[in-house]
Amino acid sequence: MVARPESSNTGSRDQDWPYRESIGGQAVASPALPARGLSSLRPFHHRNYFLLWSGGMVSVIGSWMQTVAVGALIVAHTGKATWAVVIAAGAFLPIGLLSPVGGALADRIPRRAALVAGNLLAGAVALAIALLVAAGRDGPGILTLLITVQGSVSAMVGPFQQAILPDLVPPSEFLAAVSLNSAQFNLGRVVGPALAGVTIAAFGYPVAFVANAASFLAVVVALFFIRLSPPSGRAEEIGLLAALRNGARAARGEPGCRAAIGTIALVALLASPFIALVPVMARHLTHTGARGIASATGLLTTAQGVGAVAGALAIAPLAARFGRGRVLIGSLAVLPPVLVVYGFAPSLAVALPALFVVGLVYIGVLSGLSTVVQLRAPAELRGRVLSLYLVALGVSYPIGSLIQGPLADSLGLAWTTAGAGALLAVALVVIRVLRPGIFQTLAAPAATEAAPARASG
Repeated sequence: MVARPESSNTGSRDQDWPYRESIGGQAVASPALPARGLSSLRPFHHRNYFLLWSGGMVSVIGSWMQTVAVGALIVAHTGKATWAVVIAAGAFLPIGLLSPVGGALADRIPRRAALVAGNLLAGAVALAIALLVAAGRDGPGILTLLITVQGSVSAMVGPFQQAILPDLVPPSEFLAAVSLNSAQFNLGRVVGPALAGVTIAAFGYPVAFVANAASFLAVVVALFFIRLSPPSGRAEEIGLLAALRNGARAARGEPGCRAAIGTIALVALLASPFIALVPVMARHLTHTGARGIASATGLLTTAQGVGAVAGALAIAPLAARFGRGRVLIGSLAVLPPVLVVYGFAPSLAVALPALFVVGLVYIGVLSGLSTVVQLRAPAELRGRVLSLYLVALGVSYPIGSLIQGPLADSLGLAWTTAGAGALLAVALVVIRVLRPGIFQTLAAPAATEAAPARASG
């Protein structure tokens, strides 16, 4: 779990930062950055965004060290894809169950306190995992339980992390900021697995979990160096259940939010389980022991991360040239075939570049859909609407993983992953033919969104 950047909504300017602008009111573009080329990095000119992004970068590296270590440990001990996806379900299913509560709370309670408490609790769970593994009490059941607790914490604070983005950067920079948040997550996917492989080989699994526990402190420290404002909504004036109903009503009534939530549910159900099955792919391609599986898992995870970072940095310039909607629809169209290619990869040498491309395209889908919700959700209900987006992702991903894991054990991993990609392609074609308005809504610019700049010549 990584805290997303948060800012004050007072409209004051950061006196110790070289680029100054009003975030809460009318945005003033920084003259130091060109419209293209470095547009992906423009959010870094906002001090609070930069501080929390940097702290989050340390934390996400630790989280990926734990992800690789847990996946490799479970697959090496059990040899079953089913246990790999059970662990993934434990991490993500709480998102579907608890995110609405977190979303309602994000619209009513101070966000810094919630983010500090969440990071400290998640770090404590990581430390508990390290102690259990060091003591040899690392059965899949107890690990699943602790990962589920950690997932529950992430589910509660996730809406806090996302709800603050529009208070931090102007609407014209939403896509770039969302992409940089994705790049942060995936830079961690590049560095974390490599560190996990080296750490596990040199010191053993427990040290990887200790490193993750310590990494959460980076976010806590960053939170104390920024000023935060209270939530802008007025959810505290009504009951929690009524607040949840209002959020659901707003998401259902806004066509863009409704389309994005439905689309992420479909993608998470069919495409996203490839992430949970990466350790299984590593075992399938290497047929080695625990440390060999950990090394291959790290390589595959890094390949996806490098692709995702490349995609995240390319999204904003591509959107400036072709339009945000076209980039999103194009990413949706390309994802199924590249997933099929990855599923049938015969060796690690083929799987690595294939997964690089999957990561590049997949991040275009996630960033594009998340940006639609950020732009279209009502400001006073943003936390709750975003929580429903997380519900769609958090429920569909573990359900898809729990289906594909046993299928991989019985039918084979290649046919399972490639078949899911082919099924996603069919589903998208059916939607395009029967409900073309959905894609049109996803591609349409929001009222607060500046028209994309077109390249001359």
